[in-house]
Amino acid sequence: MRKFVRIQLIIFSILMFIPFLWMVFSAFKPLDEIFMRPPKILPNAWTVDGFRTAWEGAPFATAYINSFLVASLVTIITLLTCAMAAYAFARIRFPGNNILFGIFLATMMVPFQLTIIPLYIILGQLRWIDTLLALIVPAGLFNAFGVFLMRQYVRGIPVELEEAAAIDGAGRARTFTTIILPLLKTPMTALGIFVFLGQWNDFFRPLIFLNSEEKFTIPMVVNYFKGAYASDWTSLMAATTMAALPMLIIFIIAQKQIVEGIALSGSKK
Repeated sequence: MRKFVRIQLIIFSILMFIPFLWMVFSAFKPLDEIFMRPPKILPNAWTVDGFRTAWEGAPFATAYINSFLVASLVTIITLLTCAMAAYAFARIRFPGNNILFGIFLATMMVPFQLTIIPLYIILGQLRWIDTLLALIVPAGLFNAFGVFLMRQYVRGIPVELEEAAAIDGAGRARTFTTIILPLLKTPMTALGIFVFLGQWNDFFRPLIFLNSEEKFTIPMVVNYFKGAYASDWTSLMAATTMAALPMLIIFIIAQKQIVEGIALSGSKK
């Protein structure tokens, strides 16, 4: 039975990987080969013209810097705020603790598109429209999933560790920084990967908040090659491949932490 399940997983993994392979190999094809019938995965005539056109036709270097800056800062801020909020919800008892946490989680059911207009008005009043701050601050200060993930883990940490720290004279802040925070390495690593990947691939918020080309992120410059009536498919596949390559490297390196993060999100501690 286990062998049969493994075979099924291998088959489905291959089926899921085929579109990615098609994208990568299509980046090396001339345009006429992309629409060949029957389709072929490997190109007959290999060419790097798509990559050259993509790199020269869009500000990829600037977009890489912007995307890395936004994703990194949002990840750092998110990890800090989520860890502090998770510790407060898990350890500090105050009236309405569970009710407030339930309301906090309920915000995950509200589509981001419903809040985009009031958020745009607020950012406009702060004069943050067409700045990277519009992408960094709101995303970094609020992440209900991250708080939930880390709260589940904090609840599994023995209270005796904090009691021992309190006997030694440590307050809440010192207990959090010296006892709790080091023990949150696993969920923080998993959450950091999720947040970084999400910010790197985010297209909707940059589309709404950014106007200047020098502020564009990777998904925005990839969209250069998709027209309303026609698309440069070879360059589009090349641009998408260049956009996905850093994330693919991160996934290969950190796949263990990603799996652990998915398992932690479903734990009931």
